[in-house]
This record gives sequence, C-alpha cells and structure tokens, in this order.
Amino acid sequence: MLRQLWRLTEPVPGAGPDALAIAIYEHPDGLVSAKESGLEGVTCVDDTARLLDVMCSIYEATRLPWVERWARGLLDFVLWMQEPDGSWLNFVYDWGADKNRQGITSRPGQNFWLARGVVGVGHAAAALGDERAQAAFIQGMTRAAAEEAPPDIRSLHLLAALRAADAGDRDLVPWIRAWADELVECRDDVVLKNSAYEVGPPHLWAHIQEGVLATAGADLQDSSLTSAAVASAEAVVLPAIEHAFAGARSMAYEVSSCIIVADRLYAATGERRWSDAAADARAWFDGRNMAKAPTYDPERGRVADGIDEDRVSDNSGAESNISGAEALLDRAVALARAMPDPFLA
Repeated sequence: MLRQLWRLTEPVPGAGPDALAIAIYEHPDGLVSAKESGLEGVTCVDDTARLLDVMCSIYEATRLPWVERWARGLLDFVLWMQEPDGSWLNFVYDWGADKNRQGITSRPGQNFWLARGVVGVGHAAAALGDERAQAAFIQGMTRAAAEEAPPDIRSLHLLAALRAADAGDRDLVPWIRAWADELVECRDDVVLKNSAYEVGPPHLWAHIQEGVLATAGADLQDSSLTSAAVASAEAVVLPAIEHAFAGARSMAYEVSSCIIVADRLYAATGERRWSDAAADARAWFDGRNMAKAPTYDPERGRVADGIDEDRVSDNSGAESNISGAEALLDRAVALARAMPDPFLA
C-alpha cells in the first residue's frame, strides 16, 4: 500500500518547493481528476491530510528520515490550503496548484476537509514538532468550534482534541466534554447517527463516533459515554463485521472506520470481543469479504477501491490505500522499514 501511495504522490511546487499531495484516482490509463461535482481537481486536503496523519504514525514508529520528508511535504500542502479564518479549501484544479475556491466540494466551511485538516496538522505538530502545524491546529480547531457540525464531522474534531489532550493539552477538555455530549444527543434509539437528517442505518464510511466516544469516556472518566458507544457499536458495527461487510458494495473506508471503532472500544473496555472484531474486520483485506478474494495485493503494493457484488475493483486510488494503511498500520510500518528511500528512486 505504501508503494501505491508513493506512486500517487506528486510534487506541488506552487504550494512550496518541497510540497507534496496525493492524486485522488488512478485508472489503468493513469492519474485522473475528480469530477463527481463538476471539475473538482487533481488532489485535495481531505485525502492529503489523511495521508499526513498516516505518515506521522509511521514516522513515530520508525523515525526514518524519508518518512519524515514525505510527511513534511504533505504538511506543506495542507498548510498552504488553510484560509486566514482557520478553515480549509479542499481541491486544486491542477498540479500547478490553481486553488478551487467555488466548488461545493472545495470551498471553505464546516466540512470534512476542515476536520481532516485539524486532525492532520494536529498530528504533525506532535510527531514532527512543527510550530507552523501547531498554529494551524489552534486556528483550525477554533474555527471548527465556532459553529455546529454533524456528528460524522464532529467526531473528527473530537479525535483531534483527544489526541492533543493525551499529549498534555488539557485546555481542550471543555471541547471534549461538549462534543462527546453532542454525539450522544444525536441518536436513533441507541444508534449514533451521522447527521440529524440521516434516515435508516448510518453509512459506515467515516463513522467512528463509537470509537472516539469510548475514548472520551475513558479520558473524562464518564462510563455513560462508553456505555453509549458500546450500545451503538453492538447495533451497527459488530453486525457489519460479523457478516464480512456483506451487501451490494463494500470499500476499505468503511472497513477502516469499523476497525477504528473496535480498536478504541477494546482500549476503553478491555473486552476481548472488540479486539476479535477488529481482527475479523482487518481480514477483509485478506479475503474475508463478499468476493472471497484479497483486496490488498502485497506483491503489487495496492489496495483495491472496493468490492461490487463479488468482484474486486481493478482500480486503486488514494482513499482505499490510505484506509488500508490506517487499518493495517502494523503492516505499513513493517513495509516502511523494509522499503528503500523512494526519494532516491
């Protein structure tokens, strides 16, 4: 997966001499732009900040200089895309770094790219000791706290706050308390929803509410938060894992989100069923899925974009490989240790 992530990584000199970002898609005919909502662009903060988060985790485990260089290059792009009010633009139209300021999936606001931005720069501040990242984190978190957010986005703000608090910044505890309460308040019976307007079972991609709520319960020593997280995960996450993500389609982003939930519930409760669930979910990449075939190909270093019915996709874009690295972080760390410096290739 690291090899594919590197193949998708491109320089963005307009964002700085060392700036890097990740191409969104790869098809057999090469890298292509996103066009789901009109012409969006070739790369985005949503994906690049997620990769920054992953590379910071790998750097913390390995201290490899080339991993640090990769992470710092991604950080340069993410910092360059932050607006003066602390929010983020998402897309650039081309590798010359022409910013998309008007598209509905790019313009600033309370959105996923703001949330991913604060998670990424917050981790970079801690892992890389970067003062620019720390300033961007404070500015971004202040912007995130300034208005309401749906739970799937707020859970990322909460994740960033919990990490900072764990690193010693206890000034964020009031936000942790308030945001945890927000997640609990947005429920359908016991099920934590992604938004107040969501009807039916919640989508699983970016659904990490149970995981961060369990961590918040441990941080705040509030067992009611952990109980709410457990009840929702029992209703939503465990069945998806037990049925090997059966359905018309499954994708790595859904699986990695469920793994985040299961891992954090295990850390919060110590109950073996959650670590077993996380292991079963990780097995999706090795063939425990509808296709009964691996979605991660270690020989080619690629994670497939998903499964439709019983067919593994031929495509392998940024989201799937980032999700794979998140879900299989131990493998990603081992791959980094064995991988030659890609900057020298």
